[in-house]
Amino acid sequence: MDLKVEPGKYVVAVSGGVDSVALLHLLAGRPDIELVVAHFDHGIRSDSVKDRRLVGELAHTHGLPYIYREGRLGPRASEANARKARYSFLHEIRQASRAQAVITAHHQDDVLETIVLNLLRGTGRRGLSSLRSTDVVKRPLLHMPKKELLRFANREGLQWREDSTNQDEAYLRNYIRKHIMPRFADADREALLAISHRTHELNVAISGQVTNYLHMQPHAAKLDRRQYVMLPHTVAREVMAEWLVSHTGVELSRKLLERLVIAAKTGQVGSKTDIDAGHWLVIDRTTLALEPRER
Repeated sequence: MDLKVEPGKYVVAVSGGVDSVALLHLLAGRPDIELVVAHFDHGIRSDSVKDRRLVGELAHTHGLPYIYREGRLGPRASEANARKARYSFLHEIRQASRAQAVITAHHQDDVLETIVLNLLRGTGRRGLSSLRSTDVVKRPLLHMPKKELLRFANREGLQWREDSTNQDEAYLRNYIRKHIMPRFADADREALLAISHRTHELNVAISGQVTNYLHMQPHAAKLDRRQYVMLPHTVAREVMAEWLVSHTGVELSRKLLERLVIAAKTGQVGSKTDIDAGHWLVIDRTTLALEPRER
């Protein structure tokens, strides 16, 4: 099983589950790759310390440096907050160790689940092609179905731990995994992956045009309101989404975007509209501005 990972130094994210344990096993055998094993203990489950210890043992077996952090997020932590805390930790380790990127174990099933999840959330075109490799986050298993990873792990005699929260259907992703994805035939999977690929190409082109529009604005955190109100509603929504992603990191949804576009076009001068817990949209006569909220 060959992975397309360029020679270099990387932080590999290992949760202790079968996907990341298989990824570590594959990467550790590469003499042209230097690894730092990183584990984020979210503190959501009472037994998560066992995951941390297993990952430490695996790192020791491979003779690799191991770094972990206890998040202590608590059992009520949302998927979004857990992901944000995890990636913040991983990128902190990447920068501290001067690694060129983080490597994660996301696979083909994750891609399909994410597409369905984003469609249900109404995230629009981005949701159809959101899970991809970037310059600083490499995902070399995206082409590989989960069942192949399981076969590989069993064949190699690998040890891993099952996350009990993966059975909790209060998390929408788990519901999708258990009740929607099993209904997909192989042809359905291939069709959805093909749509994702085509959408990604369109997204690159659309995002380029929207970025050019944003570069012509008076300030990175401000939009010319007079120009903005003249945009067609669909275009205005795309501009708002790209602007928010670039400057706030907010979790996008169709409901949020619709609310902000309407406020931006019709809101009273001097009013503020909340974006998330950390930001306001400030509406003036000639400008729209992003403003941090006091904590």
